[in-house]
Amino acid sequence: MAVNLVNVEAVGKTYGTRTLLDSVSLGVSEGDRIGVVGRNGDGKTTLVRMLARLEEPDTGRVTHQGGLRLGVLTQHDSLDPAATVRHEVVGDRADHEWAGDARIRDVLTGLFGGLDLPGFPAGLDTVIGPLSGGERRRIALAKLLIDEQDLIVLDEPTNHLDVEGISWLAGHLRARRSALVVVTHDRWFLDQVCGRMWDVQRGTVYEYEGGYSDYVFARAERERIAATEETKRQNLVRKELAWLRRGAPARTSKPRFRVEAANALIEDVPPPRDSAELMRFANSRLGKTVFELEDVTVTAGPKQLLRHVTWQLGPGDRIGLVGVNGAGKTSLLRALADAKTSDGEQQPAAGKVVVGRTVRLAYLSQEVAELDPEWRVLQAVEAVRGRVDLGKGREMTAGQLCERFGFTKEKQWTPVGDLSGGERRRLQLLRLLMDEPNVLFLDEPTNDLDIETLTQLEDLLDGWPGSMVVISHDRYFLERTTDRVFALLGDQSLRMLPRGVDEYLERRRAMEEAAVPAAPVQHKQQKDRPTGDTRAAKKELQRIERQLDKAAEKEKTLHARIAEHATDFAKVAEIDAELRALREEREDLEMRWLELADEAGQ
Repeated sequence: MAVNLVNVEAVGKTYGTRTLLDSVSLGVSEGDRIGVVGRNGDGKTTLVRMLARLEEPDTGRVTHQGGLRLGVLTQHDSLDPAATVRHEVVGDRADHEWAGDARIRDVLTGLFGGLDLPGFPAGLDTVIGPLSGGERRRIALAKLLIDEQDLIVLDEPTNHLDVEGISWLAGHLRARRSALVVVTHDRWFLDQVCGRMWDVQRGTVYEYEGGYSDYVFARAERERIAATEETKRQNLVRKELAWLRRGAPARTSKPRFRVEAANALIEDVPPPRDSAELMRFANSRLGKTVFELEDVTVTAGPKQLLRHVTWQLGPGDRIGLVGVNGAGKTSLLRALADAKTSDGEQQPAAGKVVVGRTVRLAYLSQEVAELDPEWRVLQAVEAVRGRVDLGKGREMTAGQLCERFGFTKEKQWTPVGDLSGGERRRLQLLRLLMDEPNVLFLDEPTNDLDIETLTQLEDLLDGWPGSMVVISHDRYFLERTTDRVFALLGDQSLRMLPRGVDEYLERRRAMEEAAVPAAPVQHKQQKDRPTGDTRAAKKELQRIERQLDKAAEKEKTLHARIAEHATDFAKVAEIDAELRALREEREDLEMRWLELADEAGQ
């Protein structure tokens, strides 16, 4: 029987007149992997701080097993700004000692890209003081992970990590023997590392078996049994549940409760997006041209980030953009936005960007726009527009949209200056959507948003008819809201990845293992290749991409038909045969796409 490392007994915590935790009793055993979720401000961080004895409860008690080796990553590090990275991470260990330790090598390579910390000006001897918050975060995480612990408590460990870093961290934590308690809004990460979930809601903590996907199933079942009156919230849970069951990639083992009851919940829930209808609506709003790049080169100062890129963002396209830090994802969006705001007069360093005449662009950057701190939340939203058309006959007032994004009627009168970082991010998103854009550029939109707000945003985007490009390290959000993934691999090219983020990670691993810079090879190939052949290859690439889109839509339709005829085994077998044939056709198209991508230098 597993031994409890930590016991939380009848714990209560109150701030002012607000009770965050009310008589909560929990335990963490050896080998537990626990994810903590809940809305911002409901007490997740307070719970784990008390668990780690960094904060005392008002009532009840927290006890630790004798001799417990505890590692904690808080949201604010305690690194010495005058110290070097070497001093904080490896301490007094001699070079031959730490370099010979497989765990330290793995941590430094996984978090920094190499033992010599290639992104830091003086490597391990870089002084911490001038570093950014993201760099300090990685250092604090590395300092924690190189040691052996019985229990690790992590508060938002994926903040400031890219897709590769998050993937590495998930694999590293799965391989450790330590018990784990982690607070994070990254749902893909929760599915990868957690076997139990704690849901903090209104002073109570609900426990669930399994990762995030299992938690969604179980929470929907609990709300069905309780016949909750929160109809809107339940509908969002059911919608996400339907996506997880029908369209999401395989994530976890079978749920640990009655799947039949969950299936009953979603039998009348359509797919999250009617892509065909949205495409028709987008065409009517945008016409044929949105953004077209012709032989474009994008630079940042003297550095070339993208070279000879020919690409098209069409009406209704939902594109996810991934890539290594510094490869040019944000610079690409800025180049497109500059061409739009200057009516096409401002062009990139080379090549041409064509912008459709009907494009109304909304660009959510990583920086939170400054607003008058004296404004009230509702006032800041109504300053853009009083009502918004969400498409398909749906209209909302500014106040209604505020409520959808977690700003209750009381909160709508809060001064902007009193909002937290996450709340200001929500307000910025609201203002963008109130302007009724038909093209959205979202650069790291999930920063500082809790899971409930993310599901609200995903729900709004499901019915939003327009073109969209999303840059995000949140893999779940990327897969949930976009239809195709393009990647910047650091070789000055833009590539479509038919298999999405999985293919991106495979390509990055292959590049690292080969240890051969991709860009020089590509440049040589381009030099030796006839221009006409390249142009023809690019045209065929675009044709195949359209075929892949159609195949993906047909596959969704076949899945829906299988669900519709679930009790007719003969019909299911017939549809399944169609599905297998379609998959073979799609694999052939993907292989041909990869061949042409090499020919075209993409």
